[in-house]
Amino acid sequence: MFRPTYPICTPRLTLRPVTLDDLDDVHAYQCRPDVVRWMLDARPRTREESGASVAAMAGEDVLRAEGDCLTLAVAIDAGVIGNVELVWRSQLHRTAELGYVFHPDHGGRGLATEAATALLDWGFSEMGLHRIYGRCHARNEASARLMTRIGMRREAHHVESYLFRGEWADQLVFAILAREWRSRAAAAGR
Repeated sequence: MFRPTYPICTPRLTLRPVTLDDLDDVHAYQCRPDVVRWMLDARPRTREESGASVAAMAGEDVLRAEGDCLTLAVAIDAGVIGNVELVWRSQLHRTAELGYVFHPDHGGRGLATEAATALLDWGFSEMGLHRIYGRCHARNEASARLMTRIGMRREAHHVESYLFRGEWADQLVFAILAREWRSRAAAAGR
């Protein structure tokens, strides 16, 4: 079982488990068409749907077995501005998948980069992962840039690999290994 010591603090952010009290903040970004644009369900959520989402995320504060998801609220003084997650994909191969969603009003200041970096650092240092990867729609340039900024390399461009809004879509896959992460951290003085 893997559970972070909460909260995970960065210079500007607090990463912590999602609580039911986060509903207003989470709904503020889940209801936006520009936020859900690249998500598989691809439609803004109603308050009730966000409530169900928050309830599900509130139970994702520990990784017990393969397939489990660790979802953390990303908070600043103004409240929750997004969430980051790690999905435990393989115990044998020590692999997890990174995911994230952020309110666009907080974009352009490096907050998503800071949050994703903190979660990757925990995954490699505390969970002992060997590899963390992320995936995005090939036209989701912001997500691809974020994965590049945190040191992930683009490993694949899968052509027409999944159905997205009833049409075949391309998917990009990015990844970073623990040794690459440690090397970047050492170079950055972390």
